[in-house]
Amino acid sequence: MKRFIKIIISTALISSVLAGCSGMRIIESDVTAFPSWTSAPPAPGTPYRFDRLPSQQALTMQQGPVEDLAKNSLARVGMVFDPGAARFGVEVVLNTQMTQRYPGNGFGYGGPGVFLGAGNFGSSIGLSFPIGGFGGDLYYQREVRLTMRDLSTQRVVFETRALQDGPWADNLAILPAMLDAALLGFPQPPSGTRRVNVEIPR
Repeated sequence: MKRFIKIIISTALISSVLAGCSGMRIIESDVTAFPSWTSAPPAPGTPYRFDRLPSQQALTMQQGPVEDLAKNSLARVGMVFDPGAARFGVEVVLNTQMTQRYPGNGFGYGGPGVFLGAGNFGSSIGLSFPIGGFGGDLYYQREVRLTMRDLSTQRVVFETRALQDGPWADNLAILPAMLDAALLGFPQPPSGTRRVNVEIPR
């Protein structure tokens, strides 16, 4: 009987641990930052504004939520959103590509994809299908880029990007983790590309 009770207790403990682990997921991002401050880096409380590329002006419905999430991440590193007193202009760009992952972790030539993005040379939306037919798991590849410009000189003084891929489709849940990863160490992050893991609820 004692042995049976021990087995029940052990099973319950293992189940509770697994339940706790299943409540979180890890978002892995490859982050590369390029600080190039022409004067002292911004101190906590420095005001900024969002600047949009001409192509982004027509994407208000998509760009607004992305900037709102970026605003939260910038606040966590001490920046203050204040367009009227801004010292820096911030551009934020999210690119998402949906592909089809084939058996063996391959992506197959000509796999299907949906692409939505905006960049320095305009925005694009595209749809493609595989020549060999369907049959694979959907897979998402994302890139978020933040570019900061000194408004007094119009020079780019900070740029960072985070790359992430995985099977999850919920952009607005994953993007905050990517933005936090991209701004880790701001305003003087380590040089080179690094892997940054951020936990978020499932």
